[in-house]
Amino acid sequence: MSRILTGIQSSGRPHLGNILGAIKPAIDLSKQPGNESFLFIADLHSLTTIKDGPQRREFIKAVAATWLAFGLDTAKNTFWRQSRVAEHTELCWYLNCFTPMPMLNNATSFKEKSDKYANVNAGLFVYPVLQAADILLYDAEIIPVGKDQRQHIEMTRDIAGAFNREYNADIFVLPEARIDERLMTIPGLDGQKMSKSYNNYIDIFLPDNELWKVIKKVKSDSTPMEEPKNPDIDITFQLYSLLATDEQVATMRANYEGGNYGYGMAKKALYELIVDKFKDERERYNYYMIENPDALEAELQAGEEKARTVARATIQRVREKLGFN
Repeated sequence: MSRILTGIQSSGRPHLGNILGAIKPAIDLSKQPGNESFLFIADLHSLTTIKDGPQRREFIKAVAATWLAFGLDTAKNTFWRQSRVAEHTELCWYLNCFTPMPMLNNATSFKEKSDKYANVNAGLFVYPVLQAADILLYDAEIIPVGKDQRQHIEMTRDIAGAFNREYNADIFVLPEARIDERLMTIPGLDGQKMSKSYNNYIDIFLPDNELWKVIKKVKSDSTPMEEPKNPDIDITFQLYSLLATDEQVATMRANYEGGNYGYGMAKKALYELIVDKFKDERERYNYYMIENPDALEAELQAGEEKARTVARATIQRVREKLGFN
């Protein structure tokens, strides 16, 4: 059995790009026989940028509701809030004392923001160490990440290896990064990568009328309605193709190439496809967020008990080596 760990950002409501690029692939991976998935909401990491408490709580709820809405099996897997398992921060401190500063100076997450040094907090500097603690605490073997996160997994292995060598014992499992080269880049409303940073995202959980207003903003060219259009360079068609069946895509392509089909009609088709395809997920999301938030809290608390059981066993091994037992 492979133990897989994924940290989930809690910086806002998940959008369509998050769902197709990260959430659905992770849930699909968790369903494979022989896999045991540990999925946590990285709310401690969010403190490096988000200081508002009520906002953080709302974002955490939205993230949790999305994963549950898309079918995460919390009985088979472990799903929890990072901040509710104190062993994360305890292990982070221990690992800080085995991590050389030059390694952290070279971390991409720090270097990207170091040009504005006065605005960099210590939490951002030691971000990779907390990330290492998140991974090592659960004896995770496989960490699915994008290419931009490969360095953090290598740093985790270096920190764990240094600790193991110091005490001549296999205290920590050395994780392996799984880089999926096939991960989709989801286009946003303007054709750039869909991102909250670009404010070009589609929130599928919006009420119908608000969702339609967003879809209408998808960028298109000025080709007249009666003329044929090239679907391969159109953002609406690209988004539609990610969600539709092969038959639906073929029909839409024919509409574009045949003329007398406007971009407004294509956007309407995209909107209707989203509403239809994610009908059940939207209903379950509202169930957890609006109708029964107590059920959401119960799922998280149950997961936190499961996570603590594993985390405490790891911390006990570490304390014994450090003389804190």
